[in-house]
Amino acid sequence: MKKNNQRLAKRNRIITGYIIMIVIALIHIFRVGQYLKGDLFTYYYSYASDIIIPIGVYFLVCTVDDNFTMSHTRAATDAKYQVRPPRYILTLMTYFRKWYVKALFVFGITTLIEILQLFGVYIVGVTFDILDILMYAVGVIIAVLLDRLIFKRYIPFWDFENQKE
Repeated sequence: MKKNNQRLAKRNRIITGYIIMIVIALIHIFRVGQYLKGDLFTYYYSYASDIIIPIGVYFLVCTVDDNFTMSHTRAATDAKYQVRPPRYILTLMTYFRKWYVKALFVFGITTLIEILQLFGVYIVGVTFDILDILMYAVGVIIAVLLDRLIFKRYIPFWDFENQKE
């Protein structure tokens, strides 16, 4: 029964993370900002993605969180054709258990991409803007608040630590 609950919690957490990613994609596909006027239009197209993308990356990292990876690999070793991930991958994933490690990782990656633009390495965008880094921080803070205050409190399967034993 406990293994079944863990599998269900893992599946629901992955589904929640993917729904967040789909909503972010739909915001970009349907170009919500085109309905705005004036300065709001300019601010939206300058900084909205800088806030939204870190939120999506944070929750994408949550879907592969170690709490689920470890229980999944232990349960999956019984499967006939299951390949267990290398030990270093499992060790690396243990660092992603904490929200602040996920937040620092997301902020670090997004900031690195922005700094690379300063040096002429264009991965996602082509212009460096110091305010983009501030907006990445705002996006990460929003993601952490959603994770720790909203999801943990109102979505029963989200807080894996309370389900362990």
